[in-house]
Amino acid sequence: MASVELRSLTKRYGEAAVVDDVSLIIAHGNLVCLLGPSGCGKTTTLRLIAGFVEPSAGEIRVGDRLVSSPAQTVPPERRNMSMIFQSYALWPHMTVAENIIYGLKLRKLDRTTIAKKLDAILATTKLAPLAERYPGELSGGQQQRVALARALIVEPETLLLDEPLSNLDANLREEMRFEVRRLHDEYRYTTVYVTHDQSEAMTTADLIAVMNGGRIEQAGSPEDIYDRPKSEFVARFIGASNVIRTKGLDATHAEFAGVALACVGERMTAGADVPISIRPHDIALSAKPQEGTNVVPAKVTRQVFLGGTRDYVVETRNGMQLRVLTAAPENVPAGTEVWLHLPPDRCRALSR
Repeated sequence: MASVELRSLTKRYGEAAVVDDVSLIIAHGNLVCLLGPSGCGKTTTLRLIAGFVEPSAGEIRVGDRLVSSPAQTVPPERRNMSMIFQSYALWPHMTVAENIIYGLKLRKLDRTTIAKKLDAILATTKLAPLAERYPGELSGGQQQRVALARALIVEPETLLLDEPLSNLDANLREEMRFEVRRLHDEYRYTTVYVTHDQSEAMTTADLIAVMNGGRIEQAGSPEDIYDRPKSEFVARFIGASNVIRTKGLDATHAEFAGVALACVGERMTAGADVPISIRPHDIALSAKPQEGTNVVPAKVTRQVFLGGTRDYVVETRNGMQLRVLTAAPENVPAGTEVWLHLPPDRCRALSR
């Protein structure tokens, strides 16, 4: 295993910077998700790490080796990396076992060693009963496990995954998220995982790097990214979040709908426009008058029963609409005047 370090990594096509001054340290044995919408630069970053693309500026180091810079690029086959693509790229004329050991045969390992490694990986990936089947006889989830087994058996320093679950249906995708994490915990290869799916990133990652416009907006643990977003983009992209428009009163307070909201997060300036995020489930809704810090009057405009919860849209006196999630028994009809409590430690002032 080895750490992977990106230093001011940039890739331009003409005047457009697809990857723009990206710096990131991936500790050895960690699984890092590059998360973001289509066109944000995450797949290009992965291809730069793999060696399929040369950087316009910056460099990539794996352990103490320089593998990419504008002056020199180590070819993909000499990087000791395995990559799994969206399409799995399995040989249709080969059995599961033959697909898995293909890389070992290229390395000219002896038959005894290959057989021993194959038995071990088949057991770990639970593919032993399918060893003699062909890819066309497998489900999508089974094909994905074969692709993982083939990548892991060669013992790479770094494992790269490009939207590996995007071709699976919703149920299989959920199952395979946990499978990817289980196999990572088993082998502890340094792993870079590209996805646009927040749930995949939250389930699998040690570290999430949220990308937007070719840059990393924020990097941190799943808990840190979710609970402490730094920008409006991250707050909106990672889970549902209300982003409300306020005016700064001082470093820790902002005015919203006639109420001085106490907030955490970025320090504010008096008179400045400040976006503040708060998750729908963090807002307490009451049909009885409330007093205290961060209590905002509002009116229910919509309510939907979702089984275990109720999903409300409420409108404050300044015309701002907020989404609120409550427990199912809290049944407040549309048109009802309500009071919202926005806990100060859950109101997070954001950078723009």
